[in-house]
Amino acid sequence: MSCTSIPRVIAETRTDASKGTVKWSPVQSIWTFAMMAGGLIGGALTFSWDALALFFVTTAITIGLGHSLGMHRLLIHRAYKTPRWIEYTFVYLGTLVGMAGPIGMIKTHDLRDWAQRQKTCHDFFGHRRSFWVDAFHQMHCRMELDHPPRFEIEDRVAKDSFYQFLERTWRWQQLPWAVLFFLIGGWSCVFWGIALRVFVSLTGHWMVGHFAHNDGHQGWRVEGAAVQGYNVRWVGLITFGEGWHANHHAFPGSARLGLEPHQTDPGWWTLLAMKKLGLVWDIVTPEQLPARAELRRVPQEREDDAGCPVMGATARTVKRLREGTSDPNRHDILA
Repeated sequence: MSCTSIPRVIAETRTDASKGTVKWSPVQSIWTFAMMAGGLIGGALTFSWDALALFFVTTAITIGLGHSLGMHRLLIHRAYKTPRWIEYTFVYLGTLVGMAGPIGMIKTHDLRDWAQRQKTCHDFFGHRRSFWVDAFHQMHCRMELDHPPRFEIEDRVAKDSFYQFLERTWRWQQLPWAVLFFLIGGWSCVFWGIALRVFVSLTGHWMVGHFAHNDGHQGWRVEGAAVQGYNVRWVGLITFGEGWHANHHAFPGSARLGLEPHQTDPGWWTLLAMKKLGLVWDIVTPEQLPARAELRRVPQEREDDAGCPVMGATARTVKRLREGTSDPNRHDILA
């Protein structure tokens, strides 16, 4: 099949986004299980209110400033500009989420983004497998395409000594914080501030990806794309705005993810505050991006239960009953 290219991901003659093998990754699996065991077992045995507060604070900082503003909107999409010291700080915090180093995050994100834009792609990229199978694939495995595209990461990142250092040591970056937390509050703070935080972040990232590519309110549709994005309202706030995934599929280069008045986007609010302080500039919004011929506006309907697996199913059932049908196989995208 003929594949298109995107910046950083270059399709060659035999490149194919649909053919490949999901393979178990021992190192990734051990890392995930270690964080899970330390967080769930160690956390349960050493609970304290101070450790719980540490968990919430460190999770908010690493997910919000680190993953959303640092890794995603800045390093990957270059949706705003900021002094290099702030960029380094945000990307470092994103590394502490425990998913990958900066170069690894770019490759993981861009490969999935590239695959989803093709006419067809492997189920792995579209989160199409069942809930638990997808969880295992995304958190314990890697995707090996038979004929992968070529990566061309810009020198500004690929040759940056700080990013190279983080890429080599990203798992080890938890260690100095673990020592500090141990000195402050003993093993309780280590289990809650490191292990549980990383495990919840890894699990949360996968769950948002799973639901944001399977069901919910759209708002926008990208015609011809193998995978569509959906807005997951019930995680909009706690993900710093990353839950508005239909918006992101429509305008991937935008620093603003919550586009409608009711769509909470703390990441956007943070950028506006930083702009007033002169700490960020050249913030990209949808109206500044080139028009996309394949982009279609989906009529706005109800979004109150968008993306929630339980409430969404309930809403669709109620809608079917109101319309006088009991067909359980009917799929209402906009329900």
